[in-house]
Amino acid sequence: MITREDIKNNEAISALISRADETLLAMGYTEHAFAHVTKCAHLAAELLGKMGYPERECELAWIAGYLHDIGNVINRQDHAHNGALMTFQLLGQLGMSYDEIGIICAAIGHHDEETAIPVNSVAAALILADKSDVRRSRVRNRDTLKFGIHDRVNYAVEESNLTVNTDTKDVSLVLAIDTNICPLMEYFEIFLGRMLLCRRAANYLGYKFHLDINHVSVL
Repeated sequence: MITREDIKNNEAISALISRADETLLAMGYTEHAFAHVTKCAHLAAELLGKMGYPERECELAWIAGYLHDIGNVINRQDHAHNGALMTFQLLGQLGMSYDEIGIICAAIGHHDEETAIPVNSVAAALILADKSDVRRSRVRNRDTLKFGIHDRVNYAVEESNLTVNTDTKDVSLVLAIDTNICPLMEYFEIFLGRMLLCRRAANYLGYKFHLDINHVSVL
């Protein structure tokens, strides 16, 4: 079976992740390189693991998280769909079963909020992991005077944690935001759609989604 080690050590995959991030850098986007995809991979696998999903399903979530943004190498527009098609070819060449490829491609193809639907458990975990990765270190523009709203929102986040409570069936994104950098209304202007998608993803997994900002429950 194809594992995360096979994925991490694959030269073609590493090159595509790097080139995809270079594309986004040129477009002025926040970091989408190995730090982001590795965090998404670990979070997605960890979420399903805590919820009691089989080990192999957690591994598929890890792989989906690691590969989910490679479509950006083609274009930011439709990157989820392009990434799913690229993943289909890459994993097929590695010899993964097409049943598992189908699960991963469905997840990658449904992770972008414009077209996303949590169609399986791996997709739901990937949505939650990807949309919760908001942090200051993703901002590459160090000139605060030139910050756009995406830069301000990410830079304002001082702490971000995604937690799971299996007893109460809750998934919570807990944020500490410097409101001097970014008013809460700006956060919601950018992220409300993503947070509502997280709620749908959590519901698919049988959980409720909560958003806590500066110790106040807002969703």
